[in-house]
Amino acid sequence: MSCDRGGGGGGGGGPCGACKFLRRKCVKGCVFAPYFDSDQGTAHFAAVHRVFGASNASKLLLRIPPHCRLDAVVTLCYEALARVRDPVYGCAAHIFTLQQQVVNLQAELAYTQARISTLQCGPSLPILSSVADASPSSVDMVSFCSSVDQEVEDDGDLQSLAREYVSRYFPGVRFMPPTPH
Repeated sequence: MSCDRGGGGGGGGGPCGACKFLRRKCVKGCVFAPYFDSDQGTAHFAAVHRVFGASNASKLLLRIPPHCRLDAVVTLCYEALARVRDPVYGCAAHIFTLQQQVVNLQAELAYTQARISTLQCGPSLPILSSVADASPSSVDMVSFCSSVDQEVEDDGDLQSLAREYVSRYFPGVRFMPPTPH
């Protein structure tokens, strides 16, 4: 989506992506022109047209103040593309997936905090089964922590545990060298 328009009322190349898809002339006041460029806009508008229809999308945009239309177009495109991929759930499937990720990450965080707390307090305590059963990701975390338990107990290096965890689960993260105290 781009604010550059290829034709109609702006002078230049040809119709906007929406008018190109609809095979019509792009007029000067075309409501779609600022948001659907001649190149990539056609594919985005195709999804919007398939799900909502050109008339409904046009009516919706005309009812929205001009300064809010870009957000509306982005939302229409996102929902339309999600509906094309998943006609039943649409973007609700994306929301559900994100909610599951949050639950998994919260379980991992709770386990990590509990594990750090047990490492700081002394001897190892048994893993809480409710945390271990919370999600597949926390089970991975349990196996990770149990694999490094012996190392940490031998040298007591909590930083090495943190570095190992981060390098395993966040491969793009790079560590800065430790600063002298």
